[in-house]
Amino acid sequence: MKSERMLEASRGVLIASWIVMAFLILPIAMVLPLSLTDQAYLSLPRHGLSLSHYYEMFHSSEWLSSFAQSAVIGLCSTLIAVAAGVLCTVGCWLLGSRFATWVRIVMLLPLIVPSVIYALGIYRFYIKLDLLDSYVGVVIAHAVTSIPYVVISMTAALAGFDGALLSAARGLGANVFQALYMVVLPNVVPGMVSGAILAFMHSWDEIVIVLFIASREIFTLPRRIWDGINDQLDPTIASVATTMIVLSLLLLVAYRMLGGNGNRVTSNASGD
Repeated sequence: MKSERMLEASRGVLIASWIVMAFLILPIAMVLPLSLTDQAYLSLPRHGLSLSHYYEMFHSSEWLSSFAQSAVIGLCSTLIAVAAGVLCTVGCWLLGSRFATWVRIVMLLPLIVPSVIYALGIYRFYIKLDLLDSYVGVVIAHAVTSIPYVVISMTAALAGFDGALLSAARGLGANVFQALYMVVLPNVVPGMVSGAILAFMHSWDEIVIVLFIASREIFTLPRRIWDGINDQLDPTIASVATTMIVLSLLLLVAYRMLGGNGNRVTSNASGD
């Protein structure tokens, strides 16, 4: 009787899992047939598949400009976020005090505060700094909102780091900076890589802040898609969305490959 109840419960969990997976995957999978439509508007293919909208995307100066802008802004904001997030997390880890806990909480605020509220505040702040509709302003805003992802990944990486290695390096004559550079950082490479990928993907996908602080000069991919949906249901939007999904999947594959190498480096370093 008990085994039958357990079997029914496991079946229920399995069915619920498949429902959740379908709910997560199907909306993303629907973008692919929309991008291959043979119609002049956003709809499923009727008479056959067509790559004309992909051709239009790669031959459109507006879409290519948006790709370039999103890539440049994402890379620059990721570099700033990784540098600030790594320094903050390692510093808090070395301190290990209540003050360090509060610093972590402050660094996570951009992830806690709703994006609309943060965007409104930074809009008013940027008016005084004359940073509205500027690449510098967008990069800084994306970097600040990306830092929590780096802090979270680095905190998880440092949680599995053996502090005795740092003490051993200091005992062998290395100063704090040498110990951090030669012992700590090589052992938390997977955390840095995952944080960088998450930060880039956040910037790549962010739209709320750009809508508030950018007007004429800056059109990132999400903003271009948003404007396209508001103006007309152009199937090229689905082609762009599919390309963004493919690029995101490639980033995840790269993370798995680099993360695996990082783990092997970590284990080798620990063994040595």
